[in-house]
Amino acid sequence: MEKIDAHLHLVRDLASYKGIGRSNALGNGEVIWDDGFKTRLFPAGWGADSFRMDQALQVLAQNGVSKAVLLQGSLYGFQNYYSWQAAKKHPDRFIAAFSVDPFADGAMKIVDRHVRDLGFRTMKLEISQGGGLMGYHEEFRLDADPRWEEIFEYIARYPGFVVAIDYGDAGQKSHQPEAIAHLAQRYPQLDFVVCHLSFPKPGKLAELASELRLLSRFDNISCDLAALQDIAQETNYPYPFCQEAVSLGKDILGSQRLLWGSDAPWSATFNRYDQLASWLQDAEIFSERDLHAVMYANAERIYFKPDNIKAMHESADPLVD
Repeated sequence: MEKIDAHLHLVRDLASYKGIGRSNALGNGEVIWDDGFKTRLFPAGWGADSFRMDQALQVLAQNGVSKAVLLQGSLYGFQNYYSWQAAKKHPDRFIAAFSVDPFADGAMKIVDRHVRDLGFRTMKLEISQGGGLMGYHEEFRLDADPRWEEIFEYIARYPGFVVAIDYGDAGQKSHQPEAIAHLAQRYPQLDFVVCHLSFPKPGKLAELASELRLLSRFDNISCDLAALQDIAQETNYPYPFCQEAVSLGKDILGSQRLLWGSDAPWSATFNRYDQLASWLQDAEIFSERDLHAVMYANAERIYFKPDNIKAMHESADPLVD
């Protein structure tokens, strides 16, 4: 079966920063944060303190994954330029997203460089309180903050632009599904992908259903299925609770608006990547046709638009080239 990993992270050099400070590499895939929290970010054999392009291509090939969407996150630090280099070198394998901190003085200059010069047509908003912008900035509303409004008005000039959003779980102030609904209505020319199926938690499926019904009102909102196992703290393959959550997503959003993704490398430290790449096939939630859509065709349609690939493929860095 053809597969696109719609949620993968490359890490050339760690530049992590979130609410618990910065991470410091310890080698052997492990890091320690400024508050003393120690964790493994990279599975054994993937890299001592990075997860680079060649290693990613090897992992994908070993698991029958033909393409990947390279997203960004504060967990590793924004890897915008390295992701652009990977997508430029392998346009048949990667499409890349960039991230920006809207609180930075040069935020709009950063957005303009990545969109106009480097040809990005996907932006990742890592706003979660637990691992993103709202963990180290004041609280903001994604649909009512003038800094974000300026950015959205800019990218809205490019129909087909994709915005992927990680807004954390319902216990975080960053959890704003209603803001995504407002933005999708305001900018119908953009595609929105809510990461992690809006963060389903055991015992909270009624709340998830309410959020998904809200998101389902807008045809330009989809959800990826990355890291559901981590969120539910589930390691019992093929993940019975995750199956319940995805079945609910299928019933409310439909199979054409769900995208498989892994959220590796970190997610692959809890459950092996081959399991993350195969669990939906073994779960038997979808028909063969719908499974192809979830595993491949939906990501191809949303992220790998011909115009978006062309924009990045034909871009050049005026500061280097």
